[in-house]
Amino acid sequence: MERGVALLSGGIDSPVAIHLMQERLDIIAVHFHQMPLTGPEELEKVKDLIKKLGLNKLYMVPFAEVLKLLVEKCNHRDYYTLSKILMFKVAELVAEKESAKFLITGENLAQVSSQTLSNLKAITKNLKLEIFRPVLTYDKQEIIDLAKKIGTYEISKGPEICSLLGPKDPSTKADLNKINAQLDNIELDKIMQESLNKAEILKF
Repeated sequence: MERGVALLSGGIDSPVAIHLMQERLDIIAVHFHQMPLTGPEELEKVKDLIKKLGLNKLYMVPFAEVLKLLVEKCNHRDYYTLSKILMFKVAELVAEKESAKFLITGENLAQVSSQTLSNLKAITKNLKLEIFRPVLTYDKQEIIDLAKKIGTYEISKGPEICSLLGPKDPSTKADLNKINAQLDNIELDKIMQESLNKAEILKF
């Protein structure tokens, strides 16, 4: 079975996306945490989701310093799109280590600011690997119903913390050239490798 690397946020959508791909791919999960800006409950929630989904391996990647750097050096309105690109790029490094060919995400079209068509395009254009977005066109209630059916809803529900440093008025129409210019303004390779080097790899 071919392998994929899934971005697991701790929210409702990404565990459902993983569930939908489990029969097709051997899946390794990556979670980008914001400790010490958040508490240890964030990590426990993700571990509980991994156990419920029956996955065997999880990369816990510290990302608070990367997100702070984006706030300092980039247009804050583009924060969500830029942060997602960086997460995906680190996930590609994980995929390289794990001989995985695909990325998996719980992105759902226009549900939140980074998930408009133009923002998703800006994210995809910056990546090398194929991305599976199995819940892209699902209605939110469909995702919730499926999360309840597979037993992840009660773990996932509650306030999301991915917006901790995010803007109140995020950009919904990313300009690819401007996004790339901002990425060129930071030491991408160094930042991504440092984050991955600090990752905790858990086996279940």
